Amino acid sequence: MTGYLTTHVLDTARGCPAEGLKIELFRIEGADRQLLKTLVTNDDGRTDEQILPEAEFSTGDYELVFHAGDYLDACGTPPENPRFLNVIPIRFGMSEHSHYHVPLLLSPFGYSTYRGS
Repeated sequence: MTGYLTTHVLDTARGCPAEGLKIELFRIEGADRQLLKTLVTNDDGRTDEQILPEAEFSTGDYELVFHAGDYLDACGTPPENPRFLNVIPIRFGMSEHSHYHVPLLLSPFGYSTYRGS
């Protein structure tokens, strides 16, 4: 089986996919953090391409950074200063060559994630 990485962001407060949310992917090696890619979610809350496709996939430690504050501002969520959730980092490991799906369920005051399929 070949490995690749995807995500799906759902706005649980509004009951819809989170369109226009910026996501950054970093590879973590010890204390080093290397930006690999920046993507934006489409109208289905997904990226138009796999975050880490088979040709670029390797096992190791990674971090997805979801720019929730900018998304919430753009949606008209009442502002706070500072916003409770602004940038959401999710650090995880990929130890096998398979499909890793890291979704984000988002609201202005909470979020959850899991290894999806």
